[in-house]
Parts: sequence; structure tokens; C-alpha cells
Amino acid sequence: MPKNKGKGGKNRKRGKNEADDEKRELIFKEDGQEYAQVLRMLGNGRCEAMCIDGTKRLCHIRGKMHKKVWIAAGDIILVGLRDYQDDKADVILKYMPDEARLLKAYGELPESTRLNEGIAGGLDEEDDGGGDDYIEFEDEDIDKI
Repeated sequence: MPKNKGKGGKNRKRGKNEADDEKRELIFKEDGQEYAQVLRMLGNGRCEAMCIDGTKRLCHIRGKMHKKVWIAAGDIILVGLRDYQDDKADVILKYMPDEARLLKAYGELPESTRLNEGIAGGLDEEDDGGGDDYIEFEDEDIDKI
């Protein structure tokens, strides 16, 4: 058996708690960057996001964030635009929920952006039903079964 020379395995990496993101300063976009909201995760380190400028882009999660920062649908992210591909971008930063609220308060995000929903948009079409998601059975219906 070879002698283990490392400091541990997979579980040690998983147990590390990166405490540097507790209180970080708010990072605003620069030129060549844009705010976006994740529409859906595609797998393989990619996601589909709707940028604030109205363009839907395929975003690639950078290696430093991959498997360390979990991104879900509805999250606000900062993407770096590619000057040679307009329909693709690179995820630079994921904003925490309180940071996203601050961005909206500062006017960086438009007022129409929905922050605390799971999926960005697409929820308005189903709201007019008013809770008709269940079926009521009468006693006669149960007897027929």
C-alpha cells in the first residue's frame, strides 16, 4: 500500500468553509460586463441567462466558481461579455440575495426584475387561476372506483 502524502481526500475539501464571502463589498459592473438573471441551468458548467440589456445569453461558469459557488435559476449574476460572440458570456460573480436587493435599491437593476422567485418571469400567466390546483371528489365518485 502506498503511503498517503496528502492532507486528506474529498471529504476534507467538502468540509472547508470559505468564510471570505460573509461581508464582501458590493461589486458593480464595468464596461464589458452586464448583470443577468439565470433562467435555467444547462449542466456541464453552463447556464442560460437573461441579461439586463434584453439579450438571452449562454453563460459559461468559470473554473474558480465551478463546484464552489452554487448557481440556481433566478439568481442574479455578473457576466463578462465576449466581443467576438454576442450570444455567449462568462459568469464572473454570483450575487447573494441581500446584494441583489442592494443592487435593485441603487437602481442598477430595473424595477421589473423579480429577485426572490425560483424562475425569472413566466409566473404571471398562471396566477389568474387563484388556487385551482386540486381536485375535489364527491362520495359517489369514490364508490364508483
